[in-house]
Amino acid sequence: MAALAEAGIQYGIHYPVPLHLQEAYRFLGYRQGHFPVAEECAKEILSLPMHDQLSDAQIEFVCDTMKAVAVH
Repeated sequence: MAALAEAGIQYGIHYPVPLHLQEAYRFLGYRQGHFPVAEECAKEILSLPMHDQLSDAQIEFVCDTMKAVAVH
């Protein structure tokens, strides 16, 4: 995330809390550990810029930045 911010690439964390741990679903009785894959994904998945106004150059910049970050 720091590398993306440093490069000026906006990102989001759209679902930081898995559905089964959100207040609205508490009545179902699920707790931490019931859905470990969802919990892990919530810690790791970022949303990158994605809309019809991105130029090819901007898309390439995001991809190149992600590749560089993945190497480290």
